[in-house]
Amino acid sequence: MMAIIAIATTKLTFAQSKTDAAFNQLLTAYYDVKNALATDKKEMAVTKVKVLINKLDAIPHKDLPATQHTLWMEQAKIIKAKATELAAGKDIKAQRKSFEGISYAMIKTVKNIKFNNATVYVQHCPMAKASWLNEKENIENPYYGSMMFDCGDVAETIKSK
Repeated sequence: MMAIIAIATTKLTFAQSKTDAAFNQLLTAYYDVKNALATDKKEMAVTKVKVLINKLDAIPHKDLPATQHTLWMEQAKIIKAKATELAAGKDIKAQRKSFEGISYAMIKTVKNIKFNNATVYVQHCPMAKASWLNEKENIENPYYGSMMFDCGDVAETIKSK
C-alpha cells in the first residue's frame, strides 16, 4: 500500500513539475515580448509573440486542479487572442494595446496558479493606466518604451513557489 502511495505521489509531483516548467517557459516568452516592446522593437515583438503562442499551446494543463484548470482555460483564450492580435499589429501602439490584454491574463494566471520559479514583479504605469509582469524589479515600461522607459512602479511582488 505504501509503495502505491509513493508512486502516485511521485507521478503527481512529476506532472506538476512538468506543468510548472511549461508555465515558466511561457512566462519567459512573455518577458521576451515585454522586453521587445520596452525597447521599441516591433518586429522582434512579432517574432517573440509567436514563440509565446507556441509555449501557450504546449502547456500540459489537464493535470491542474479543477479551479486552476478553469481559470487557465479562460486566461489562455484571452492570451491567445491578444497574442494573435499583437502579431498582426501594424504599428507598435496597436501591439502595446494587445500586450495589455496579454498582461492582465498573465498576471491573473501567475497569481492564481503560482507556478513561478523566480520572483515576478507586477508593475504599473499610471500614464498608460496599465500593468505588466517583469522579471526584474527595475521598471522597463512596455507601453511607452524609450519615451518613458522607467515610468511606473512595482505594484506587487509575487515570490517564487
